[in-house]
Amino acid sequence: MKELPVVVIGAGPVGLAAAANLVARGMAVKVYEAGEAVGANIRDWGHVRLFSPWEFNVDPASRKLLEAAGWAEPDRQGYPTGHELIDRYLAPLAETAELSLVIEYDARVVAIGRRGIDKVVSRDRELHPFQLMIRDRDGGTRRVFARAVIDASGTWTTPNPAGAGGMPVDGEEAFADRITYGIPDVLGRDRANYGGRTTLVLGAGHSAANVLLDLDKLASQDGATKAIWVTRGRDLSRVYGGGANDQLAGRGDLGQRLRHLVDSDRIDLIRGFALAGIREESGRLLINGETSDGGRMIGAVDRIVACTGQRPDQTLTRELRVDLDPWLESTRMLGPMIDPNLHSCGSVPPHGHRELSHHEPGFYTVGIKSYGRAPTFLMLTGFEQVRSVVAAIAGDMAAADDVKLVLPETGVCTTAPAGCCGGPAPEPVTACCNDGARAKPDGQDACGCGPAKLPEPARTSTCCGKVA
Repeated sequence: MKELPVVVIGAGPVGLAAAANLVARGMAVKVYEAGEAVGANIRDWGHVRLFSPWEFNVDPASRKLLEAAGWAEPDRQGYPTGHELIDRYLAPLAETAELSLVIEYDARVVAIGRRGIDKVVSRDRELHPFQLMIRDRDGGTRRVFARAVIDASGTWTTPNPAGAGGMPVDGEEAFADRITYGIPDVLGRDRANYGGRTTLVLGAGHSAANVLLDLDKLASQDGATKAIWVTRGRDLSRVYGGGANDQLAGRGDLGQRLRHLVDSDRIDLIRGFALAGIREESGRLLINGETSDGGRMIGAVDRIVACTGQRPDQTLTRELRVDLDPWLESTRMLGPMIDPNLHSCGSVPPHGHRELSHHEPGFYTVGIKSYGRAPTFLMLTGFEQVRSVVAAIAGDMAAADDVKLVLPETGVCTTAPAGCCGGPAPEPVTACCNDGARAKPDGQDACGCGPAKLPEPARTSTCCGKVA
């Protein structure tokens, strides 16, 4: 078993960081990348400028390989675009002598299991090497074997549908040619699709913010482009961010620029709208949805950009004993740490190989895929994840357990579900719930109804004892 390599799935920032850490420990490694080059998913949004500076986007083990090859590190306080991240970091890293021979492109992992046994068999599973089915560019398949597997394949290619119920709504598949998932290059390669047209942007995250800012810039150039921003929720504090209180200045600035667009009526905002259907009339799209006041229709628009997040592709691990959080589809132990229903501060407790492992010995999910459907993953998190995982595979448990992770906070923290203590607080009162709003004038803390108490490992970040 020890003569087999550790297989890394994906040659993005976290996958290459895993490979660099394996090389640093003298372990055999093989990286399989489904795309034609490193950072294939990043290339889709390469025009977008990251809100985290270079100092947060370079893995320490990778830096050592690059510096040995004579690499000139970019200004650590500068903010790269996705394309710059590839050209100035990922591509040179993949071309180092240590990694260039272990990365294979156009090689998609389509299934993972154990050699000679299926998922049901419990006895001596750890003695059977992993078996991975690889589909090559020509469509042919082959099998490779590994002592351990690190899945850093990400979630970019499996976006959530536009439908609020987690499934495509009526018309979503029929009009797929007019719907984009992710972050189109509005000012560049995709300009012809958006210039002079009306686009509905769905979502309340940083992807939506980037698209809306680009559409506004295009509108200022041609005078005819229009954007309609639609969000499922009503609270936009997360996407607006903490401004100057955000420890990532670029992230805080992004939210404040978006807020300015709304406050100055440069884009139309419709909150609390759950998309329920799409139909066509006179060549344009009409959007049906549900609100707290009943049904509503938005129309007519020319295109839809669905910035509704991504979800992990679980099909390749069907024959493995994966342990997932039941609603986030993250690794189970990470769920309570990252659940967006409970907190949005941006700070995640330090976690490593123990939180990223499954019931399948030697298999780890890392990077944004480890977060499942939860948003706000930072590359810095992935770098520390793989450092810990590789140390565990190498048997260095002291290093594996010595996890240090301090993330820059957003400056906006929410910790309470909307149904707490008699329902949500009436706007514009700043309180976690209705009882809290009544308690505030009396100087009471929190909700005025007692702290939450739940045994581990249940989620405990509720605002009060009633909801617990």
